[in-house]
Amino acid sequence: MPKTTLTDFLKGLARIIGARPRLPRELEGNEMLRTLLERRSARKFKSDPIPDATWRAILEAGRLAPSTVNLQTWSFITFSTDQWLERFGRPLPFGAPMALVVAADVHRARRVVEGFPYAPLCEYTVGVMNASLAAMNMNAAAEALGVSSCMLSETGQTGFYDARHLSVALDLPPGVIPIMSIVYGYAKSAPPAMPPKLPLEAVAFPERYRETPPEVLDDWYNQMKAGYQASNWGERFAGQIAHYNRRIEDAEKDLREMVFYDGEKFGP
Repeated sequence: MPKTTLTDFLKGLARIIGARPRLPRELEGNEMLRTLLERRSARKFKSDPIPDATWRAILEAGRLAPSTVNLQTWSFITFSTDQWLERFGRPLPFGAPMALVVAADVHRARRVVEGFPYAPLCEYTVGVMNASLAAMNMNAAAEALGVSSCMLSETGQTGFYDARHLSVALDLPPGVIPIMSIVYGYAKSAPPAMPPKLPLEAVAFPERYRETPPEVLDDWYNQMKAGYQASNWGERFAGQIAHYNRRIEDAEKDLREMVFYDGEKFGP
């Protein structure tokens, strides 16, 4: 990618500030659509507790999510602030009052389905796919109930970048792979701006795959850099990319060892 100029930065920032969901006018009154399209991740939470009925409704949305062949290859490990502190020795990220770890779980299905073939890539893919659908169901349900959320993949060793660490910390059996944590609570401030999104034409194609034009990718990437610099003064976007590259290399090694098992186990 070419070096970002000040003009690129200002244009990218303006695009972020002015971005809105593209909802057809005749559908603007649909509350379900607005909930999905206007949901944003929160990173500052009030200390107000989430009522038990609300929390159970969020978990119920995860339990009833769709899954391939109805295998329900997920598990949700829930935490209050005190439970998280006791388990991990650190506060819940962003001051959230509740959290859960979402895990891809093929361990449960293996206990009842006989003759499972050696298919670690299929098992892992199906597990992650289903668990991710459940996670989004829970986030959408939370939003509909006025509860904000934030999916974590790294903050405080909470996601797939730290799958081995979480597997040990949570006593996960083989076949249960942590893929993310989600924190929930009532946001302290108004929702942030919509993060940079590729245009619909760059991700949805009629009939066949189409390459995204380079200028569209450059525009999106400049918005990503502008958004990062605006919210992280003094830090370099390139430095953050280098950090993630290192984390990905370590996570790749751990996941390969955890997933591509010897036929007897699937996990750490």
